[in-house]
Order: sequence, then structure tokens, then C-alpha cells
Amino acid sequence: MIKFMDDDFLLSTESAKKLFSSCRNEPIFDWHCHLSPQEIYENQTPTDITALWLGGDHYKWRAMRSMGISEKYITGDSSSHEKFQAWAHAMPYLIGNPLYHWTHLELQRYFDIDEPLSAASCERIWEETNRKIQSGGFTPRALIEKSHVACVATTDDPADSLAYHQLLAKEADFSCKVIPAFRPDKAVGIDLPAFLPWLQAMEQRAGQKITDFTTLCEVLKERIAFFDSLGCRASDQALSYIPCVRMDKDKLNLIFKKAIHGETLTAGEIDGYKTELLRVLAKEYDKHGWAMEIHIGAMRNNNTKMFRLLGPDTGYDSIDDAPVAVGLSRFLDSLAVEDSLPKTILFCLNPKDNYVLGSMLGNFQNDEAPSKIQFGSAWWFNDNIDGMRQQMRALMNLGVLSKFVGMVTDSRSFLSYPRHEYFRRILCDLLGGLVENGEYPADFDTLSEIVRGVAFENAKQYFSLTDE
Repeated sequence: MIKFMDDDFLLSTESAKKLFSSCRNEPIFDWHCHLSPQEIYENQTPTDITALWLGGDHYKWRAMRSMGISEKYITGDSSSHEKFQAWAHAMPYLIGNPLYHWTHLELQRYFDIDEPLSAASCERIWEETNRKIQSGGFTPRALIEKSHVACVATTDDPADSLAYHQLLAKEADFSCKVIPAFRPDKAVGIDLPAFLPWLQAMEQRAGQKITDFTTLCEVLKERIAFFDSLGCRASDQALSYIPCVRMDKDKLNLIFKKAIHGETLTAGEIDGYKTELLRVLAKEYDKHGWAMEIHIGAMRNNNTKMFRLLGPDTGYDSIDDAPVAVGLSRFLDSLAVEDSLPKTILFCLNPKDNYVLGSMLGNFQNDEAPSKIQFGSAWWFNDNIDGMRQQMRALMNLGVLSKFVGMVTDSRSFLSYPRHEYFRRILCDLLGGLVENGEYPADFDTLSEIVRGVAFENAKQYFSLTDE
């Protein structure tokens, strides 16, 4: 009898099953996510399964729109029950979509529900999930601890006060560390409408006017030191392409003044500003021992009408196809020649760039850390079975998978941690297949060390996460 998503789910060989048993209970280091530190601190019980499951989840929203479901039942003013019904009706038709697997892993792991979600089971699952939510154990902290998460690194703007991180650091009864991660996108995006409002917020936080590029850099260095004092171990830059246009400080100060006076900047000026600001930041990351994450290739807010209605991060982004190799090489090299290239994790959203990034790693490795330059996990549109396999195969072919820092949750949901289990199953099936095919010996001591490393230990070492 074929069992639906049973204990051997995605594990097609005995070797895969054996490997998964050695890593399935490893802790999780959630080193790139979008969870709210305020929600973690306030630790409220969600009102119902819809608030916990569908609120803010643009992955689900995109799928529902593709099913022809009205926006009323997605982000509109329909009731929680109606929105859940719409999701349940869509679920059986999402065959092959990772959302189908994630949904049922979450039902199994958090609610002990093995029944597939559908229109037929909708009311039973609605009643059972809400009964369990109200009975307790579904606050953010409870879900994090149940998921065996050792550390969460949230995504935080340089202008953020980090007040909730300071409060969480005093919570002795919460076993998970919550640390900030530095996200300077609004500082880098001098060409975007959000830049001037962000600059005003940054001035208020810094307590001083920022009238030139030099002052901006000094303020950001101070913020990096502040983030570091609260345990920050990583930065994150989201770039649709990699700029690399070198400019001197006088030119950069002129560009900055043009921007704050509302003057139009040329493409060259924009790229010069972005290049030099990113270089300044990268040098500071290196001084503090941080990792620099570079997420490449998102084309954001494609639907102007819906952007005006709902704002960003609502399901209207897609994959860009801008060239990557030349700009990335020149940018990394500009830091390496000055001995100031930090640990770096390169993510590509377009799978056409898997081998571009996979081959780029070897250009800048050294003995500062095992696989100092990392190829980040299959991300966003690629965190599915095919995408993960393709990313890991590229890394195996071109680098050292054994030192890979593994999966990122990249989520706003406290129920998203079974994605790590999903990743671990795919990893173990991939490596188990090599054993079964005679491509690697049945050395399960070494193999178990490898999968435990990719699951948790490599990231713990790479980000210098302590047990304190």
C-alpha cells in the first residue's frame, strides 16, 4: 500500500533512510528569515489557523491567484473561515508544488493531522487546528522551541532600534537565541522612492543630519557596531544585478547631494554609488567577522496596479535574467586585493546562474574558513525538489558540498520549519543515491558527519554561533 507522506517520504533508498535518521533531529539555525522580533517578544497566541498560516504568506497567495480565487479571499475583507476554505479548496490541485508538501508537513508536525487538506476535509481540519491552537502551544516561542531552533537571525534595517532584540536578550527562559541581521537595501537603493524617507529615519536614529556620502558611511559603520553588540553575525544584500563602477569620494559626495535634492541620477552614478557603498559595508563586515549574503536576481513589484493596492512582498515578484558573472567577479576581486573580502554567501534566484556562482566560489577561497565563499541554498522560486537538487548538484560538481551551510527558511511564518526537514530529506536522498549507484562507498560514519554538518554544524561554525 502506498502511504501518503509517511516516514520514508522522499527517501527512495535504504541508504537515504539511514542517512536521514542521523540528521533529522539536528537543531535548526535559522540564519536568514523574515520573522518579526516584536512578535517573538510579545508571544501572542494566534487567533486562528488562518492568521497563523495564511497571513503574510505570499507563496500561498500566488498559488490561490493562479487558481482563479478572488482577491477577496486572499488579502481582502472576507472572514478567516472563508479564506481558509479557499485555501483548502485549492490544495488538491497544487500537485507537484512544494506548497502541497509544506502544508501537509506542517499539519503533521504541529497538529498531528495526517489527512490531506481538501474541500472535503476542510471543516474537520478547521475545527481541529483551531481547537489545538486555543488549547495552547502555538505562540511564536512555543513553535520555535518545538521546532528545535537554536538561533533565529531576523532581517533588520540599519535604522531599526533593535528594541525587541534587546528585550529578547533578557529572556532567560527562552532557549532560542534571537539575533539581528543587517539589511542595508534602503541605504543602497539611492535610485528608489524609499531612499529619502529612509534617510530621514536614519537621521532620526543617528541623531544627526546626513548630508554627504562620507557621513552616511560613518553612520552606517556605527550601526554595524551596534548590531554587532547584539550578536549580529550576518548582513544581507538583495541585488537584481551586481554593480561594479569605481568612483572617488568627491564624486560620491556630489552624487549623494544630487539625490537628496531630488535630481535625476545617471545609470553610471547609481552604479558607482551602490558599488562604493557596498564596498564600505563589506569591509566593515570583514572587520566584525560577519558573513555577507548577496541575494541576486529578484525582479520585484512587477504588477503596478497591485503594488499600488497592496504594496511590496505580496506575491508580484519574479526571476530576473540580468548578467551576473562580470560584475560579481570584479566586485569580489576589488575586496580580495585589499584583503577585506568577508565570508560571503552567494544566492542566485535564476537557476541559469547555478554554475556561474558555483564556479565563482573557487576564485576567492582561502584558509580563513572552510568554504569561505559559499553557494547559498536554492532560494524562493527554487526551494523545491528540483531546485534543491540542481543547486546541490552544481555545488558537488564545482565545490565542496560537505562544507555547505545548508538551508534557509526565508519565511515570515512560525510554521515554516518543516522546510528544513524537507531539505534534509532531499539531501539524504541525493547522497544515498550516490551510495546505491556505487559512486561513493557505504561509509556511513563519514556520510553521517556530512549530513549533520550540512543540516546544522557547518552553519554554526561558519557564523561563529556559540552555545552560550
